[in-house]
Amino acid sequence: MSPIRPQAAVPSVHLRAAFTWLAVYVMIMATQILLGPLLGGLSLPVRTLVVTGVVVPTVVYALVPAILRTYAALRRRPR
Repeated sequence: MSPIRPQAAVPSVHLRAAFTWLAVYVMIMATQILLGPLLGGLSLPVRTLVVTGVVVPTVVYALVPAILRTYAALRRRPR
């Protein structure tokens, strides 16, 4: 039987929205800087498809979880 660990406090929905917005903003900027020259000749719908295809999975599977882990670690630190 595994020991019961106290559950970390979940950030408020407002804080999670802010973290998500921050991650989306950073990823859109990075994607535009890195892929912008390659995507410049494509139509807007195709560019949007490519950008969202890169941004959404990266934000959902990497950035937001990393931000939430960092937030939790900072909250656990003694003051």
